[in-house]
Amino acid sequence: MTLKCTILKNDFIEGLNSLQNITNKRGTLAILSNVHIKTTSNGLVLTGTDLEVGLRLFVPADISNEGSLTLPSKKIFEIVRESGSDEIIIEEIENSWVTIKTGASTYNLAGMGSEEFPAFPEFDEELFTSFEAHTFLDLIDKVIFSIANEQENIYSLTSVLVEKEKKEGNSFLKMVSSDGHRLSIMEKDVAIDIDNFNLNDITLIPKKGIQELKKFCENRDTVDISFEHKQVVIRDGDAVMVIRLKQGEFPQYRAIVDAVSLDNCIKINRIPFLESLKRINLFTEDIFHTIQLQIDGDTMVLTSQNADLGNAKDEQKVEYSGEPLTLGFNCRYFIETLQVMECETVEAYINSNNSPCLMKSEDDKGFVSIIMPMQL
Repeated sequence: MTLKCTILKNDFIEGLNSLQNITNKRGTLAILSNVHIKTTSNGLVLTGTDLEVGLRLFVPADISNEGSLTLPSKKIFEIVRESGSDEIIIEEIENSWVTIKTGASTYNLAGMGSEEFPAFPEFDEELFTSFEAHTFLDLIDKVIFSIANEQENIYSLTSVLVEKEKKEGNSFLKMVSSDGHRLSIMEKDVAIDIDNFNLNDITLIPKKGIQELKKFCENRDTVDISFEHKQVVIRDGDAVMVIRLKQGEFPQYRAIVDAVSLDNCIKINRIPFLESLKRINLFTEDIFHTIQLQIDGDTMVLTSQNADLGNAKDEQKVEYSGEPLTLGFNCRYFIETLQVMECETVEAYINSNNSPCLMKSEDDKGFVSIIMPMQL
């Protein structure tokens, strides 16, 4: 039987939009750029996958004939987005071709048979734990910016480490990321039992998966999450996402944190410091964004130099009683860290001129950032 259905534009565009980041990845299998469409009694099930992240969701529709096929995800999204009609009619004609009618417009679009589309991963229905969606949004927002890019030599650094811990009867979830030059840690009290979370000794969610998990949690109040040996599954109502976990090692981040003494503290007003860094960054070299920090008493002097453009200098008031310090850092790392913090005053701990900088605050509970120094 050939597929035929009528679907509201707003329902269809919302579903297709959720799949675009997954299906528009260039891959070796042409069918992975398609969205799988299958009818049910009262709607359509849309599925997209790049074999690392899979998303399956339901959209209501009026079904005239049952069937399944795959259509180019980007093109069907563009057609629906530009439609001047509130209703979209899709009818399969032959050889996986479809006619799409939107008001006065008619399109003929070539699809592919659904039999070649990868099967959606199976998962255990009994292992889910329900969370408020903002729990994972808070964790992700504090670590996503320091995940290594795909070209990083250390494969595992292109992922986020997930851990769980019980302290004084409370359950905590932790996410950790590092690109080899900086380290971000976020720990959150989840206030519910997470014994069902079957985390591996090292549980790594790839960067693409973290990005899609964040998108999934946005505009949702609660989500159900299950960690299995090779995958993490997230669902809410009519949508299910499966993310394949990465295998590998992760740096011993606790040793890095413990190596920074919490005796030598510099207290800095976050917003003025952030604004100063943005000004100074205008004159850094494009690749390394190197700046110099000179800290003496209650004054911090920031300087940068660009061989082609010139130099910049800025001063900030701080609270500091230790020995004078002269340090080099990547300015962009400081900017990105301060942008995810919410405090008024940052506590920065630096042991010496060649030591990393650990930043935290009382108002950013559970968050710790470490930035490695640069040679001046």
